Amino acid sequence: MLGRLNHVAIAVPDLEAATASYRDQLGAKVSAPQALPEHGVTVVFVELANTKVELLEPLGDGSPIAAFLERNAAGGMHHICYEVEDIIAARDRLAGQGARVLGNGEPKIGAHGKPVLFLHPKDFQGTLVELEQI
Repeated sequence: MLGRLNHVAIAVPDLEAATASYRDQLGAKVSAPQALPEHGVTVVFVELANTKVELLEPLGDGSPIAAFLERNAAGGMHHICYEVEDIIAARDRLAGQGARVLGNGEPKIGAHGKPVLFLHPKDFQGTLVELEQI
């Protein structure tokens, strides 16, 4: 069911400073910021040869990243994203096996313009998992 690793997401309190660290200190290619109000975040992607790192900061009231940063003031790993060919089939298979899909269970459009779902971290060894349809 799982395809390749799409990205690892890191929540940051200051997206501009984090972008500068990756770009200026590590020499990485970093995308322009992208606001995603429906997800409550602003993101940039650090482009790597084999995957991406997503840096995300809170956007708007009630952002889930704001709550994460309250518990982890310096930031930290927020989630890992895997690609799937059919997100509805993956959702149905996982739900049938007892995995909890967050939200209303319907995919939302993610930062790459493709459907995404999130799976409860308690079902995956404490890690929030995002699935993205390729």
